Parts: sequence; structure tokens; C-alpha cells
Amino acid sequence: MLFGDTAKYLMLVVGLFFATFLMAQQSGVFCGLMLWTTATLKNVPAPLWAVEEKVEQVNETNPMRDTDVALVRSVDSVAWASPLYSGVQRVRMANGKFKIIQLIGIDSATLAGAPVKMREGRLEDVRLPHSVIVDDLALQRLSIDRQNPIKVGDTFEINDQEARVVGICEAMTSFTGGPYVWTTYSRALQYAPAQRKMLSAVIAAPKPGISNEQAAADIERETGLKVWVNGPYGTPRDFNAATVWWYVKNTGIPISFGITVVVGFIVGVAISCQTFYSFVLDHMKHLGALKAMGASTFMLCRMLLTQAFTVGFVGYGIGLAATSGFAFGALKNEQPPFYMPDMVPPAVFGVICFICALAAMLGIWRVARLEPAMVFRG
Repeated sequence: MLFGDTAKYLMLVVGLFFATFLMAQQSGVFCGLMLWTTATLKNVPAPLWAVEEKVEQVNETNPMRDTDVALVRSVDSVAWASPLYSGVQRVRMANGKFKIIQLIGIDSATLAGAPVKMREGRLEDVRLPHSVIVDDLALQRLSIDRQNPIKVGDTFEINDQEARVVGICEAMTSFTGGPYVWTTYSRALQYAPAQRKMLSAVIAAPKPGISNEQAAADIERETGLKVWVNGPYGTPRDFNAATVWWYVKNTGIPISFGITVVVGFIVGVAISCQTFYSFVLDHMKHLGALKAMGASTFMLCRMLLTQAFTVGFVGYGIGLAATSGFAFGALKNEQPPFYMPDMVPPAVFGVICFICALAAMLGIWRVARLEPAMVFRG
């Protein structure tokens, strides 16, 4: 009965496919975008971040005094502490235009906060004069209008000052869209416009046997600075979660993506319920014949549920396959951001099951009132 009515079967599958694709794809892009907001925390691996007391997220750090580094180092539970500069700067392209970069300045002695994975060059060479390490995205952006792609040994300008590439690393894309460029802290202060206070944060680590939470509490108590912990998720001082929630509460991003997800749900409900109810009405004579031959109402209800969930499984499978294809293209091109947490597919599947159950209930309500004699009399 279901597969024989090809038009309505395909309509049901298409409706549930679009609902699945919109909900899963938009959820993945939203989560990917939120993951980009914490890119600096991923690219600068440090357990503790000591920042100015008003800082709420990693992309808006208030300037601090250089003496704050010594204050953090003086705390007994701290193993090491290093200065960090993080700011958006301008790079002059070969065609004279400007692009933004996320400039990271790290301690030249310890190299704490340096990129984790180098593809080319040596990390220690960043100590050389006018030296920087760039990420993969910088290779693409800085190679525009050049005869040959930029490589180790090439130079470019940061705020009209020379920067020589000594290494290429892998890094997560920034929320601002600019590539990451590492250099030493003192050189970053030369590249950046001069201000009275230039220190962005103090990155640190606790001594062995001391938890991040305990060390953070000690630093706050003895220095007056605010200390965030770089993971894991769910802790009260988690800088990743604080950054994500700041964007959720202070931007229109969640509303924009949420509306699309709701539209996907409405599309699924509208198409499925209307089409499935029409399908039941068209086959009322067959259902009446089955009921006249002894089929119970419960059996007919199970049959309708089977039909509804069959199209649900098919539509969900195709929709998730299309989402996977989109994710493959997004990850390959690095645009748009895409990250699907483990909970998204089961959550979308639950919504699709709810839509199927709702559509089936309309048919069940109609079948429960069916009198076989009325069908044969018609």
C-alpha cells in the first residue's frame, strides 16, 4: 500500500529528507562556528589563562601590565608563567591591499603557547630577527597576487614592518577569519601599534600534583587577576564554555540558526502530516476491507505506524547522508565551519520519529472511527 502509492511515498520521503538535512546541517554549521570562537585556546595550548578581571571571552582581552607576569610567577602553586600577546593586525598584500591576521606573541625563552604541530621549518627559528610562523590559511591568503605561493624564507609586511616566514604550522581557523601568525612577545609589541599596556594574558601551568582549579584559585587570591581554565568542558572556570556562551548570549547567531532549524521542523510536520493523512484517506477502502475481514483497529494502527516510520527511516537516512556530503565538502574547503557533536544525529532522529508519530496519529484517529459498512456502502 505504501510503496504502491509512489507519488505520496516520495513526497513523504522528500519532506522528511529536507527536515533532517536542515536540522542536522544547520546544527553542524552552528557548532562549527562556535568552535571557531575558541580557536585561540586550541592554538595556544596552556592550562591556565590569567586575564584582566573584566574579561569574559578569549577574543576580547583587556590590556594588562607587564608586571602581572611576575605576580603570577610568584604564586607557589604555579610551575611556570609566560606573557602572551594576542591581537588582530594588518598585513600588506602583494597587490597593495590589506588583510587581517591574528598575531600571537609568545615568550622567546620558553616558547610557551607555540603551535603544536609544525609542517615546515623549526620552531626555535622564531627567535631569529623579524621571524614569524604562519598557519595553512596564511599560505593561501598571503599568496594572493604572488607569482609563486609563499614559502619558508619569503617576507611580507605587518603594519609596514618586515616579517620573514621561518615555519609553517597547522592551526584552527579564527572566528574573525584571519590566519594565525606567531612571533616572539617582544617582536609582537613592535608589530602592534604602541599602547601604554600591551600584555593580553599570562598563560601558566600548575605544579605537579596541583589541579588547575586549585592553581587558578590561588592566582586569583594572590594577584587579583581573573583566571580561566583551558578545558575540560563543564568546569566553572572553563574558558571554552565561557567564550561560547558569550557569543550565544550577546550575538544573533543562535537566533539565526535556530530559526532555520525550526523551519526544518515545521516543513517536516506540515508535509508529513498532510501527505500521510491524504494517503490514509485515499486507501480508506482498503483499510475498511481489512477491518471487515477481521483485522482489529490495533492491527491497523500498527500498520499505519509501520508505514509512517518506514518513510521516516528512509528520509532520515538520505538527509543524514546529504549532511555528511556537505560536511565532507566543508571540511575539505574549510568553509563554512562544520562540527557535529555526537548528540546531534540522535537528537535529529528523535525529532523525525516524533514527526512520524504525529503524522501516524492523524491517520490512526481517522481509522479508529472507520466503520467497514460505510466503506462498502460507498
